[in-house]
Amino acid sequence: MKKIVLLLLLALNGLGALAQTDQATMADTFRSSGKIYVVIAIIVIIFLGLAIYLFSMDKRLRKIEKFEKK
Repeated sequence: MKKIVLLLLLALNGLGALAQTDQATMADTFRSSGKIYVVIAIIVIIFLGLAIYLFSMDKRLRKIEKFEKK
């Protein structure tokens, strides 16, 4: 079992090295055309949306927990 896990980790390690070269050229293309800022802005908006959603969900769960304890 340990040999299989080790073999799988080594195989996945090689795939990560191949993926880095493709992403670097894509990032260079976005950077040269100025679209990298659009990509970063979209990622920030998505993370902010998720954070707001999680905080509001936490707030609701606290209200439910307080109601259940009474």
